Amino acid sequence: MTAAVPVFLIDDDKDLLKATAQTLSLAGFDVRSFSAGSEALSQLDDGFPGVVVSDIRMPGLDGLQLFDRIAGLDRELPVILMTGHGDIPMAVKAIQSGVYDFIAKPFATERLIQCVRHAAEKRSLVMENRRLRTAGAEADEGLPLIGQTPVMERLRHMLRQIADTDVDVLVTGETGSGKEVVASILHSWSRRSAGNFVALNCGALPEQVIESELFGHEAGAFTGAQKKRVGRIEHSSGGTLFLDEIESMPLSTQVQMLRVLEMREVTPLGTNEVRPVDLRVVAASKVDLGHPDQRAVFREDLYYRLNVVTLTIPPLRERREDIPLLFNYFTRKAGQRFGREVSDLPRQVVDHLRDHAWPGNVRELSHYAERFVLGLEPSAPLSAPMAKAEDGVGLPERLERFEADIIRETLTEFGGDVQQTIMALGIPRKTFYDKLQRHGIVRSDYAERR
Repeated sequence: MTAAVPVFLIDDDKDLLKATAQTLSLAGFDVRSFSAGSEALSQLDDGFPGVVVSDIRMPGLDGLQLFDRIAGLDRELPVILMTGHGDIPMAVKAIQSGVYDFIAKPFATERLIQCVRHAAEKRSLVMENRRLRTAGAEADEGLPLIGQTPVMERLRHMLRQIADTDVDVLVTGETGSGKEVVASILHSWSRRSAGNFVALNCGALPEQVIESELFGHEAGAFTGAQKKRVGRIEHSSGGTLFLDEIESMPLSTQVQMLRVLEMREVTPLGTNEVRPVDLRVVAASKVDLGHPDQRAVFREDLYYRLNVVTLTIPPLRERREDIPLLFNYFTRKAGQRFGREVSDLPRQVVDHLRDHAWPGNVRELSHYAERFVLGLEPSAPLSAPMAKAEDGVGLPERLERFEADIIRETLTEFGGDVQQTIMALGIPRKTFYDKLQRHGIVRSDYAERR
């Protein structure tokens, strides 16, 4: 249940103070009443999450003086002043100096309630932005796998436990969850950090190329092999070999890779020479290789050889408390990259961070943060209702925004893969590229980067 918004109510007229407090309490506010401004001031600080409503003409500390003192504590704390004199010049002065609103007595009950509600909404957004900024400030620039949830703390602990061993590791997690980040941490935290960190996406290369990339070749080994090439496995000797999307590795290559893991040696194409390698392999998969249906044609023996230690990265939707921390980290980085100031978050963005399912995980969140810094958000998020009529946006523009967000979501889901994206969208390739140009969407921004 949502806690009632606190309201500090100050009035030296005790009967009016009691009646006004009852009105606000019945409207759902948590009212604390004071007959003097100094009493309320002694209990206020910049962390107060509510609204101050005060009479303007009081003995001792009057309403304007009280506002000045409150502004010294927190300029963004909304103060509503009441007066029975209808003093227009005073009202103008108060508003110009930063008072949230000015209500002349006698006032309609609904007028006061609506005024306090609007002020409370503004205060809520201010406090939410402050929490987000604080979370961002707590994210050390050098801290990998940002997150304060127990599952992320356990993951970092496990990484520290195994980083300096030579054990092979299987990393599982959804697209965009940060599998390459985990692999690079294992490398950088180990004694192998002086060696090479070599990454290969097994799903990005055709079968006729991947063997040459992994094992290397001698000059003349095949058509086009004009000179000797050291393979990724040999190049990673003394360091770490990261095999992303290993579930996509061709079956013939799996057989050769199993031997490499068992014997710690490699034979380049076009030679019978066996070369020993000091190897540590971190493999990543976005499917559960332990499940026969998901493993499909992936060799069971290779799975068990890799599955010495398995690390699972949770999807972002299962660690929602980390989203503000990550979002602020990404907006600060984007602000530095693009030379932009990072503004406070509007309510639409706060709601989107809270409510969106984030199917593209951390990668999708980082792209959203970049678009926000560039002023391209908020547009109507896919998970939120489309722009309301009162926003002053016509149906054609709302549909355009909706279409653009569908394309962004689909690109994120498939890591920027054009073929999979156009199949999911059900549109021709030319139409797809036309829409990218019209909406200003850069496909490469969504390319696989784990």
